[in-house]
Order: sequence, then C-alpha cells, then structure tokens
Amino acid sequence: MCGRTACSLAADNLRRACAYRDRRGQHRQPEWVRQERYQPSYNKGPQSSGPVLLSRRHLQQDADSSERVLMDMRWGLVPSWFKQDNPSKLQFNTSNCRSDTMLSKSSYKGALLKGKRCVVLADGFYEWQQQSGGKQPYFIYFPQTKDAMDKEMEGDEEWKGWRLLTMAGIFDCWEPPGGGEMLYTYTIITVDASKDVSFIHHRQVRAGNGVAGMPAILDGDEAIRKWLDFAEVPTQEAVKLIQPTENIVFHPVSTFVNNIRNNTPECVAPIELGAKKEVKATPSNKVMLGWLKSSQAGSPQKKENDLPKWTSQFIHSPSPKKTSADVLQQWLGKQGQPAAKKHKA
Repeated sequence: MCGRTACSLAADNLRRACAYRDRRGQHRQPEWVRQERYQPSYNKGPQSSGPVLLSRRHLQQDADSSERVLMDMRWGLVPSWFKQDNPSKLQFNTSNCRSDTMLSKSSYKGALLKGKRCVVLADGFYEWQQQSGGKQPYFIYFPQTKDAMDKEMEGDEEWKGWRLLTMAGIFDCWEPPGGGEMLYTYTIITVDASKDVSFIHHRQVRAGNGVAGMPAILDGDEAIRKWLDFAEVPTQEAVKLIQPTENIVFHPVSTFVNNIRNNTPECVAPIELGAKKEVKATPSNKVMLGWLKSSQAGSPQKKENDLPKWTSQFIHSPSPKKTSADVLQQWLGKQGQPAAKKHKA
C-alpha cells in the first residue's frame, strides 16, 4: 500500500524537475494548471491534494499528446460515474489501485481504457514495518547523486536537484450532479514489493483479498513518456510498464511522521536504529542531509491538519536479510547531525 508520501519542492522547482523532451526532441517544462492550489508537504495522505503529470490532450483536444502539464489533484479517485452529490460518500477506498485488478474493477477500468493515465510525483513514500515494539517507518525513494545537494540552483536551466519519484497513476474527472466545479482525482497503482524492500512490507493473500504492495514506479523518461502518451501508446502496451523496480533506496525515519499533522523536514530525516556507536557518514547520506538543509528555508506550512490519520496494514515479517541490511546501513551515518528526537504518534 502507498498511504503516505512527501513532495516538498516549491512549485517552480517542481516544474523544473519535470523537464522533458517532446515528440520533436525539444526541451520543455510542463505547464502548471491551477498552480495556486499546490502546497508542498513532507507528509501527504489520502484525501489531500498532490501534483501529477498528464498529457495536455486531456485538457485540450487538439494538443500534441506528447506535451505534458502539471496539475494538482485530490488523492483518492472518484469515478466519473459516481452519482452521489458528495464525493466523500464513496463507500470504498480508492487511494490505491492494485495492478492485478485495475482492468476489472469498475472504479478504474473505464478511466484506464479511456487513457486517463497520470504520473504521481513525490520526493518518496513512507512504509511501516511491523515490529515487536510497534511500527517502524521508512522513507523510500530513487537513488540520488551529489548534484541533489544543489537543489536550489535557480540559475541552471537543467535541473540537478532531487530526483523525484515518479509513480504510475490513474485519474478521473467527476462532475457534481447538480453542477459545479469539476473534481480531478487520482489513484496510485500498486504492485508486489521489490526484493530490496520486501522485508518492510509485501503483498500477501488472505481469504482471497490481497494486501497491497508498493507503488508502481516508472523509472526513466521513456517509461513516463509511454505511460502519459495515451494517443500513441495503447492501454495494452502501457500496462506492461507496471511492474516492481529494484532501483530504489530507503532509510528509517522517526515515528514523528506517524502523525499526519507533522509536516517538517524531520519527517524524512534519516535516523539510526539501535546503533550503539556513531556510523561514518557516506556520500549518499550527505546528499540527504544537504537536501534537508536546503529544504529548511522553504519549509511548507501545516496545511493538512484536518486530514484523517492513516493506518497501515503491515504484516509481521522477519529481520532483513544481510543484503537489505547493507543497503540500509549506508543511511545510518549522522555525522554533524544531532540525533533525531522520537515522538509519540
């Protein structure tokens, strides 16, 4: 399940981070639609709004389908056929859509077959591992380079900052029966957890009902292009992109993130798990700490205080294998960084 994400970039930097080449090979940045609605956050949950990429042709019928726009949408898909006067009356959870049922469930099938594919943007997402002492949160994201420390370099046309996590989604547009503003909403497609993070959470079948795994991550601009360009890439080909990826890294974070009202860089800051001595900092760790330092200046305000608290459905799992532990160990260095305080959720 993907039940909580972070997307902390300011609107202008988010646009720069989504630069791409159109069908003619021209370097472009997606145009913002309803930019004023976007609010950066280190702790986004279902029913909040978040940024997604989609083809311009969904909004303008004669547009080149390879052109992209950025749009702020509500997380939790409301099907266009929903007839109630209030979307909150939807009786089922649509924040995630399992890949193995997305072409059979009516909530998603119609939108997917109409090409309503989007890319949900985030710094990364959170998952919780069930342990004897409670649930330990982890932050999961793309591997970063040292260039990510320069995320606020406005002078460079080419974005060298934090590489955004790009998750496959489906969106729909709901119109109130009595008229009014159209509501755009999305769901994140989920797949089985990849090997590296399966120790945190994996899909397990219980009485015929699967417990969701991790988001379907689109790795690279070619995958993003195929997923978004519904006019050139049919559904049958696009769905082949939906599969687990191994190209992700993760680190443990404070239980401070458990409370969705907490919305500061501390949500994503790496912590040590039971370390008896300080571990040397690594280049990857310095990237994270540099990113957090540059994030502090423009830390988002708490805009989502009224959101419901999300409860994960993690199952008990064994200790991580050595290979997973090695991946995790690289994030435990805290040189020059005070120990993160642990907060009760």
